Amino acid sequence: MSGEQARRTGGPAELPVRHTGLVSLDGQLVTRRTAMSLPPGLPLAQWRHLGRQMFVVADSSAWWMGDWLIYGRNEYPDRYRRALAETGLDYQTLRNYAWVAGKFDPTERRARLSFQHHAEVAGIPVGERDEWLSRAERGGWSRNELRHRLRAHRDSGRAAPDSPIRFSVPPERGVRWQRAADSAGLDLLDWMVQRLDEAADEPVESGSPAASRTPSSGA
Repeated sequence: MSGEQARRTGGPAELPVRHTGLVSLDGQLVTRRTAMSLPPGLPLAQWRHLGRQMFVVADSSAWWMGDWLIYGRNEYPDRYRRALAETGLDYQTLRNYAWVAGKFDPTERRARLSFQHHAEVAGIPVGERDEWLSRAERGGWSRNELRHRLRAHRDSGRAAPDSPIRFSVPPERGVRWQRAADSAGLDLLDWMVQRLDEAADEPVESGSPAASRTPSSGA
């Protein structure tokens, strides 16, 4: 459907898509890796429809990348780190995706909430996180609203862990940790839990120092 047809019918028109290195959509739309050029006179309904499509793809891709990395970790435990490095993808970013994806079975993921909503609650107990996701879904909360309410809940003292763990770190290390947590968009506690879970889930590659310290069955 052309832009003129969309204006006459009032419905969103599907833009033709041709995937190449430089995507030219029959003169209507041009996309590059770092830019999108929209045609003049694009109807509002079509523009809005395109935005929704892009949001769904962007949000879904985080789940896809997480599941993809989990598959590689399980299927190729001795080789996936090297193979991943050869793809040129950012490993730390993918680890964040995989950590969140690994916390939620596909049947537990809420289609009406974003990946970032799930990331906010991934580090808390299963029953509690499910309740928070239900509240966010019912209330139509944004990711930031969910984060704000979680933080307020923790600050109230009701979310204190049953068995607190206390330790001291040098100030400069604490600063580095906080900076890393901020970069990941997480509270410091959630960032620490994420990193510890990742370390516990990380497969031990053959020939690594950890593998060499593993006792044999006859030890």
